[in-house]
Amino acid sequence: MFVTIGTKGIKGQIPRQDKAYSISLQIISVKVLEWAIGDVLMTDNDFDVRTDAFQQILATNSRIVRISSGSQFTEGPVWVAQPGYLLFSDISGNQIKRWAPEQGVSTWREPSGNANGNTLDRQGRLITCEHGNRRISRTERNGMVVTLADNYLGKKLNSPNDAFVTSNGIIWFTDPPYGIDPEQAEQPKQYVFRLDPDTGTLTPVAEDFERPNGLCFSPNEKLLYIADSSVVRHHIRVFDVLTDDTLANGRLFATIDPGVPDGITIDTEGRVYSTAGDGIHVFDPQGHLLGKILLHRTTINCTFGDIGKHTLFITANADVFSITLASTGSQNP
Repeated sequence: MFVTIGTKGIKGQIPRQDKAYSISLQIISVKVLEWAIGDVLMTDNDFDVRTDAFQQILATNSRIVRISSGSQFTEGPVWVAQPGYLLFSDISGNQIKRWAPEQGVSTWREPSGNANGNTLDRQGRLITCEHGNRRISRTERNGMVVTLADNYLGKKLNSPNDAFVTSNGIIWFTDPPYGIDPEQAEQPKQYVFRLDPDTGTLTPVAEDFERPNGLCFSPNEKLLYIADSSVVRHHIRVFDVLTDDTLANGRLFATIDPGVPDGITIDTEGRVYSTAGDGIHVFDPQGHLLGKILLHRTTINCTFGDIGKHTLFITANADVFSITLASTGSQNP
C-alpha cells in the first residue's frame, strides 16, 4: 500500500491535571491510492534517516502497524514473555488492557487506579504506577494487588508515573503531579525515587526535575536515563549509578524537538528510544540523533517485546502501534 500524508498542527491537552503540559496533536489526512491492508501504515515517509547507523536498527519488514485503537489515553506498555502478550494502560479509561497476537485486545483489569507506567519485577510480577491511587502496586501470582509505596515521610505521593526494576530488585520510579490537582500535592518536589520492595524503604535519588517522567537503565545498569517532560526543558538527562544505588554526574543527554520526551526505552547496544511530538527519536549512547520512526503524531510511551525482543510497541493517545526492528530490546526481566 502506498499512501500520501499531509499534516497540520492543532493544539490539544492530554488528560493530566497540568495545563502546561499541552501538546501539538496532528490531524493526518490520508489519501489511499487504490487499496489498503488492515492497519498497516506503510507510507513514503515512515522514517527520518539522519545517519547510516540508523539503518542498522531497521529490518526488511520494518513497518508501522496499529494493533489497538479506541482507548482514551494509552500508556505503560510492558511485554509479558510467558505466555506472550502485551499489557498497556488506558489511564482515562481506568483500565489495563491486554493484547495478544492471536486474541487481539481485551480488558485485563478494571478499575486500575488510573494505571500509568507498568514494568515487571525479577519474578515477572507486574509493578504498576497507579497515578489515580497515588501508589506503586504489585500484582501477586494469585492476582492480588498489594501496595508497595503510597507516601514519603508521611505525605502522599504525587502521582507515580513510570518505573523500572533493576537486577537487584530495586524499583525506581518518577513522581510528577500529572494525576492530581495542584492543591492536592503534598510532596514539596517532583522526586525520582528508589524503592526497596523488601523493606519498603523509599529514598529520593533526584529532586531537581520539573516534570520527571520516563526512565530506563543502560544494559549494564551503570547509567540511568530520565526524561523531563517540562515544556521548558523537554530533554533527557543521564546519571552515573554508583555502587550504593545513588546517582552522580547528572548531565544533559538529548533534547526532544518537536514535543517533549515521555516514555523512553533502550536496546542492547545502548541506543535510547524516546517518545516525541512526531514519533520515536533514536539516539546513540553519546546522545547523537540517529533518526526517527515517524508516526506523524505525539507518542506517549514505548517498550520492546515479542519473540527475541525485536518488536517496539508504541502507545499514542487512543492507539497502540508496533514495528519490527533489527535491534533488540534490553529490558527486565
